[in-house]
Formats: sequence, C-alpha cells, structure tokens
Amino acid sequence: MVAKIITGKTIGGVIRYNEQKVKTEQAKLVQMGGFAVKNLSVADKIQSFEKLQKLNKRTKTNAVHISLNFSPKDKVDEFMLQKIAADYLKGIGFENQPYLLYQHFDAAHPHIHLVTTNISSSGKRIETHNLGKLWSEQTRKEIEERYHLVKAEEQLKQKVNFLQSLEKASYSKTETKAAISNITREVIRTYRFTSIPELNAVLGQFNVCAYRGEKESEMYKNRGIIYSVLDSNGHRIGVPIKASSIYSKPTLSNLEKCFVRNKEERKSYKEELRNTILETVDKCSSQKELSDRLRSKGIRPVFRINDDGRLYGVTYVDNVSRTVFTGSSLDKRLSANALSAYFSRKTTISFSAPDLREFPSDELLKPPVPSNRIIVNTYQPDDPTPYELRQKKKKRRKKLHT
Repeated sequence: MVAKIITGKTIGGVIRYNEQKVKTEQAKLVQMGGFAVKNLSVADKIQSFEKLQKLNKRTKTNAVHISLNFSPKDKVDEFMLQKIAADYLKGIGFENQPYLLYQHFDAAHPHIHLVTTNISSSGKRIETHNLGKLWSEQTRKEIEERYHLVKAEEQLKQKVNFLQSLEKASYSKTETKAAISNITREVIRTYRFTSIPELNAVLGQFNVCAYRGEKESEMYKNRGIIYSVLDSNGHRIGVPIKASSIYSKPTLSNLEKCFVRNKEERKSYKEELRNTILETVDKCSSQKELSDRLRSKGIRPVFRINDDGRLYGVTYVDNVSRTVFTGSSLDKRLSANALSAYFSRKTTISFSAPDLREFPSDELLKPPVPSNRIIVNTYQPDDPTPYELRQKKKKRRKKLHT
C-alpha cells in the first residue's frame, strides 16, 4: 500500500474534485466519518469543514487530502476499505477528525481518497509537518501486515507505478504509438482477461482495440495482431501499430500465456461479481438502468448490438477487482439472450432462482447475428494524478532591469 498526503488551503476544491468523480460514476462516496447527518449536498459538506476551520483562522493550510493506493493483486472490498481508512487515520492522529472516504474506479489499481482537515473541534491545529515520516510510514506497514496487503517495498522492486495514469487515446491529439503502448502495457499487466474480445472490452475504455484481421486474411493465418485507436463510434482509425513493434510485446503468443494465467487468477472473484450483477439485474427494468447501476459499482457492462438493434453479446469489466467475464461464463441468466428476453417482457422476474425455464428456449438457442459494429457504454476509468495531488512548481519572479 502506498500512502500520499497532500495539504492545501482549499477544502472546497478537494471535495468538488471527488464529488465530480462520483457524478461521472468514476468514484463512490463510501463513508462520511464524524458527520451527524449523512445525506448532505456538496455545499453542505464543504460548509461543515469550513465551520471547523474557522475555529482557527491563523492556520491557512488546513485541508488534508490523502490517497491510499493498493496493488492490483490486493483483494479489498468496501468493508475492508472502511476499516483500513479508520485504522490509517487513527495511526496518523486523525481518529477524531471528520472525513469523507471515496473509492475511485478511475485508474489501473484500487485506491481510495480521504478528505479531512487538521483543525480539531477545540480549534487546535494538528501538526502535519513530517507527518509522512513520523506516523504515516509506520502506520502503513502495520496495515499491510494486519490486512495481508502487498508491501509497497515489493511493488517498488517490481517498478510498479501505483499512480500510473491512463489517458484515453485520441487520434490527432496524442502520439498514437506512445498512447497505445502505455495503455496496452498497463491493461495487460493489471487486468485478468482470457480472450481477445475480453481484452478489447477493457481496451475499449481507453479508445484502443486489438485486431487480428479477418479469418481468411494472411495476418490472421500468421497469428499476427495489431492495435488501433478507436473513434467515438468504436471504429478503428489512423495507422495501426504492430504488436511486435510495441515495447511490451503484446503479441498473440504472449497474450495466450496471459489467458492461461488469468483463467486461474480470476476464479476467486467470480462468485462475488456474479452475485452482485444478479442482484442488480433483479432491481432493473431496462438495459440502460442496469448499465447505470453497475457502473456506479465500478462494473462496466459492454453490450454488443448488431445493425438490427439486437443484443448479441455482453461482457462485464469489473474495474474494482480488474477481472473480465462474458455474461455466459458468469451465469446463463447474465448472457445477452437471457437479458434480452428479461427486459423485453418488462416484468419483474426474480433472478435469485436458478430456473432457466423462465427464458424461452428459442431465445437461448438462437445464434448471434454477426456484425462489425460495436456499441458500448462509455466509462471513464482513467485519470491522471488529480490537480490537488500534484506538486505545484514555484514561479520564478522576473528580474526588472533598470
């Protein structure tokens, strides 16, 4: 676990940053510690902190923004994140401070953001100078042992950048090869997929696609693969990049090794993801509602729709556990045909019962209609280090010549 503490002078800017992530479904407000009322507006949250800060007007640097970053190998659920956050705040002397805990889904590693203030209810200032060296490091190590987390030192030896940011590839706005290289390397390193379509379900979040060519093409027969940037409609544009020319070498042979390894590694996440999606489906009356609800949980469903508007495939990308499953591999009730049948009837069906006779046999057996057009639900999973977490450079004053 890597902890990063940034102090500032504008609590409002830090809160608005995190709330904007919530609004765009890239984050979730997990907990409000020390607040008597839980259902507060953004303005109310800011005012609550500012009221406390006014008890000590002499202290200008009174906003504390902490990010706790975990290894992609760490299995941390929402409940564990709350316990870790509470333990960490206690360890650095902030156990009595109000705080907001946000879980973010916008980077290639699990991470949370804590927003608090260093002004106590008595008006005293909590010392933040050398907080990292004096208290944070020791607390971090204790938490790693207590929750069996991957140690930060081990990750540093592997040269893993916890704050690796993935900007969406944009044709004509970013250098194509560099953008594709960064995205493919980070996705392949951190996500557990078992096929090219599953890989593309993740890459599509960053406007990138892996393509083997048509089955009758020489490229396909020679086991070639290229990577391209996608436009807003999911179409490949620009000059494609050969896998062999990318530094991390995401060739078909190397990907197939990942498929075998990932098939085993993702097993422990399957049951929880399956239950989460089934419970969510049972509460929805439309495909859009299902997409919205799942995305708020960090799960991105990729729906494949042919030119006739028929849903013929669905893949679920869990951006929290970094696992990818097709609907049918999770549960027959989560396949494209089953979902189509369910939503077309617009009636409440309990998905807790495993009786597949609820779905017409002709719908379950009907083969998908092939199509080259893919329609996906957009989800912004990437995010560079936020403005509030960046180290500001001091501007040099220009000397006046007399």
